[in-house]
Amino acid sequence: MSNTKIDRREDVNPEEGERKYGDVKFADSVNNKYPIDTPEHVRAAWNYINHEDNAAKYDADEVKTIKNCIKRAAKQHGVEISED
Repeated sequence: MSNTKIDRREDVNPEEGERKYGDVKFADSVNNKYPIDTPEHVRAAWNYINHEDNAAKYDADEVKTIKNCIKRAAKQHGVEISED
C-alpha cells in the first residue's frame, strides 16, 4: 500500500473543508478535500476524484492515495464504486 504524502494545495483553504463538513475524515486530509464520513460523501468523493480536472490538481501518486482511501471508506460504508 502506498503512503504518499499529499502536498498542500495553494488553491485550497483546509479550514473551508472543516467549516463546510465539520470534523470528519477526508480522503485528502492535508487539504480537507473529499469527505468520506457517509455513504453519500464516499460516492461523491469517488465521482469528483475521477473527474479529470479534479485529478489534475494532484500528482498521479497522490490521486492513487486518495482513491485508495476512498475505496477503504467505501468498503467500511458498504458502498459499491466502479473501478475507474
